[in-house]
Amino acid sequence: MERVIQTLRRVVPKKIFRAVSPLYHFFMAFWAALFYGFPSRRLIVVGVTGTKGKTTVVRLLHHILATSGTTTASLSSLGIRIGDKEEENPMKMTMPGRMAIQRFLHDARRAGAEYAIIEVTSEGIRQFRHRFIKFQGAIITGVHPEHIESHGNFEAYLRAKLDLFWRLPKDATAVINKDDGAWGRFAASTGAAKVFYSASEVAAGGKPILVRHVTLSRDGIEFDLGQETIFSPLLGEFNLSNILAAISFATARHISLRSAASAIKTFSGVPGRMEFIQTSPVSVVVDYAHTPESLRSVYEFLKNSRIKTKDVKLICVLGAAGGGRDRWKRPEFGRIASQFCDTIILTNEDPYDEDPTVIMGEIRSGVAESVGAEMILDRREAIRRALNSASAGDTVIITGKGSEKWIMSKNGEKIPWNEREIVREEAGRVFKK
Repeated sequence: MERVIQTLRRVVPKKIFRAVSPLYHFFMAFWAALFYGFPSRRLIVVGVTGTKGKTTVVRLLHHILATSGTTTASLSSLGIRIGDKEEENPMKMTMPGRMAIQRFLHDARRAGAEYAIIEVTSEGIRQFRHRFIKFQGAIITGVHPEHIESHGNFEAYLRAKLDLFWRLPKDATAVINKDDGAWGRFAASTGAAKVFYSASEVAAGGKPILVRHVTLSRDGIEFDLGQETIFSPLLGEFNLSNILAAISFATARHISLRSAASAIKTFSGVPGRMEFIQTSPVSVVVDYAHTPESLRSVYEFLKNSRIKTKDVKLICVLGAAGGGRDRWKRPEFGRIASQFCDTIILTNEDPYDEDPTVIMGEIRSGVAESVGAEMILDRREAIRRALNSASAGDTVIITGKGSEKWIMSKNGEKIPWNEREIVREEAGRVFKK
């Protein structure tokens, strides 16, 4: 069906296609739900949306609920989990098509799941993939500029996220990040019961989930919440926010804080998200960061948590997606890298039909002249170069791919890629010398 749509997109005038495509998306959403018997009506479905942190929150919440003894299913960019069974997401698509989502919900119900947690994207909402799903919960991690070319402007992108909350019934639970500038819009958009969370020590109004005595290190995160001292092996303030999002929903649904804290302690993280491949003699980290905010958060944490000596370097390997996606981000990536990185190596990421050297050049246009950046088209070679340039105590951070399985190239070609394994291979060669 998607091939048919792509063919129609090429032959039908744009104005006509744009006019009729919402009808198609709406009909397909209804048909998929009807075909599988509206399975969401017999589940507690939770939608997790936001510019970043969705996958981690989905996995965290799944772990908390499952550890408490609740049969849980989840659908994310990493894969499908139903109870104890898991399979990879074969598509480079965070929120799959309507038939795939309804099939997942159908399978979850048949497996006896009580909860189904779904990553919900703005593009998925724009194409009505969330329609005819009875959501009983929604979590917003935060909203920053992303997919602007697709939506037209930031306001349209924000409204897509708001639509998930607007459709919540009154007996649902809305979990809202009060550290995000748009929190008030989300609070006003829904009549559902609202729970707010904040990674800072002060947040006014509503029913806030607040933390105290936060300690961030390369060993993990420790903080006080209520009467509990909670430790997580996850890293960085951004993951503190993700943890609070998951706790907020779980405790609102009558999971005890002590039970949630116990589960968080045993959650080892999401592959390719702030993942230390090795820590000695050089720390090597892989992260999915692909927005300015996430890139800044990753760099800032690594810079601030490293050994404080003037000779220790932060070596950064990065690229940017092609396909006309958020071109404005490219020079911004360069500016952010200039602020935190001692060495910058630009490389290929997901060029789609764009010239990857042009993409790298646009990133380099934002790099400060005093810092400079080396451009290496071959991603494996760029990783090797970064590792070879590192000395004991340095940190090498490779961003953009995380645990993704392909590099997306021209004409729809998907080049197999496993960043974590490639980094292990290259690190093994370099540091055994």
